[in-house]
Amino acid sequence: MGGKFPRILACGDSALSVELADTIDETVSERIIALAANLAATPVEGIEELVPTYRSLMVIYDPSVTRGHALDRELHRRLMTLTVNSVPARRFDVPVVYGGSVGLDLQELADMKKMTPAALIELHASAEYRVYMIGFAPGFAYLGGLPEQLHTPRLATPRQRIEASAIGIGGKQASINSVPGPSGWRFIGRTPLRLFDPHRPQPFLLQAGDRVRFRPVSEDEAAELDRAVAAGQPVMEAQLS
Repeated sequence: MGGKFPRILACGDSALSVELADTIDETVSERIIALAANLAATPVEGIEELVPTYRSLMVIYDPSVTRGHALDRELHRRLMTLTVNSVPARRFDVPVVYGGSVGLDLQELADMKKMTPAALIELHASAEYRVYMIGFAPGFAYLGGLPEQLHTPRLATPRQRIEASAIGIGGKQASINSVPGPSGWRFIGRTPLRLFDPHRPQPFLLQAGDRVRFRPVSEDEAAELDRAVAAGQPVMEAQLS
């Protein structure tokens, strides 16, 4: 990677952060995901959890089983021999009802961009997004690929509560909320899908490396999907490509 990277930093006494760069880059993301896959396929005793981020992999371990310095050496060894294989990406077609009580920033954002709400929706839905990381809240998806025209600073004063499944814009990033909570992002709609459900076999719907496209739907279709999701019915399957 050149320069000061990769580097491995201690995060307390039970985690290491494997940093591969200081910029957001798809190649870096693929390498992080490859390292996580390598550690999952050939586990190191004592590692309890792997958390991919934009530019690093958090490795959480049990210090009663392995020590940080030994794990540091093993991680460096894995990085030296790491192969990034091209694997099919999971692709999700995410239904979105734009505007409404959740998409409360749609009109203001359209005014800021000197475009109609319909044109903003079309532009937002025209892009393919990459899930760079899951974090901040359980299942919260940080997305890269937001069209440059839609890049917008976050609000100066965060709102105290934004509902789950809200579709957001913050700086150069897009997002999908997973649980209700405060946020300074700007929100333009919502999806009936639940990104986090602790009762599912896989609680998180998305994972780092997935691809997302947004599909505008009507209020009526969203209501039908709401009912299906509430009943536990499958409403979307990932496609591999």
